[in-house]
Amino acid sequence: MPAAPSIVTFRRNKGQRKAMMAEKKLSRILYVEDEPDIREVARFALEYSGEFEVKICESGAEALTIIGDFRPEIVLLDVMMPGMDGLTTMEEMRKRPETATVPIVFMTAKVQSAEVSRYLALGAASVIPKPFDPRTLGTTVREIWEKHAA
Repeated sequence: MPAAPSIVTFRRNKGQRKAMMAEKKLSRILYVEDEPDIREVARFALEYSGEFEVKICESGAEALTIIGDFRPEIVLLDVMMPGMDGLTTMEEMRKRPETATVPIVFMTAKVQSAEVSRYLALGAASVIPKPFDPRTLGTTVREIWEKHAA
């Protein structure tokens, strides 16, 4: 009798997933922000450590044109922008295979509990309040990414 093909399935427990995440580090961040001063502070804060490649866009429409080539691992997104706002940008990103599961974090001054609950209910991974602390921004983003990937 021929031997039946064997299929082996491995299930990773939470500890193994975290160990795998420790091996893979966050490196590509897309930041979408219409205010030039805030963009520059965030760029400096994220690039200072040398850990991240940061792509900055000033609008949701611009972000949608570059995401396919850049392939961000996390997206930081302003909520209030002229033209395409952050919620619409996130909705459009979710329609694309290359960003359908990428964590999207809103960076906004609109952080009343009802607003934050709404962002999270719509699929945001987290919300970072503005003004943000440039000294801890990189660490905060990395922690959100690790939590989302776990």
